Amino acid sequence: MSTDDRETSNEISTTDKTEEPEIPELSLKDITSGKNERGIPAAKFIEDIDSFSNSFTPSASAELLIGAFSDLFSKYKQYEMNLTQKRLNFQNKIPEIEKSLKLVQFLKQKKEDDDEPAVCTRYNLSDMVYANAELDCSAGIVNLWLGANVMLEYTYDEAIDLLSSKLETAKKEQENIVEDLAFTRDQIITAEVNMSRVYNWDVRVKREKVARETANSVKTK
Repeated sequence: MSTDDRETSNEISTTDKTEEPEIPELSLKDITSGKNERGIPAAKFIEDIDSFSNSFTPSASAELLIGAFSDLFSKYKQYEMNLTQKRLNFQNKIPEIEKSLKLVQFLKQKKEDDDEPAVCTRYNLSDMVYANAELDCSAGIVNLWLGANVMLEYTYDEAIDLLSSKLETAKKEQENIVEDLAFTRDQIITAEVNMSRVYNWDVRVKREKVARETANSVKTK
């Protein structure tokens, strides 16, 4: 092999060994600080972006930081959508439970009324079709839909206890959902503010770099 061929081979070998710049890895823990009671992570507000960027090895770029907070922002938006749907479900569910509870309490009261134990009402046969019916409350029995096409028979007292428990649980869950929704929206704002501040920081750093290079070039002349 000639000297020129060996030099060319060395150049190719050197080129192949060139390593790409390292990119720091950002995990969810790096951009969040704890969780709320239901496990939703709290977005970390970055006070000093320069220090935060340099806390990684190598330093995290603006693109990497914005990408990380953008992913976190998307997760929060998904949380928000799911929680909003749950809140709507409970807004429909709670009035239905309250309505059923009042009805059972009314039937129990009619049963205890010896003069008038029967109730005249109308029930739905199909859409826009109703029929008259007379309910005998003296038996003290009511059937409740439990979901998944399951209906069980209860006494009035058992039904009242069950519905009261379900109502209390539903209201508590609704309170948690409202709290989680407010918490999630706060985190969305924090993530958006962080992305905006990182972008502005990147613009400032690049301008300062250009200014330094321009000043150095003027000095050399």
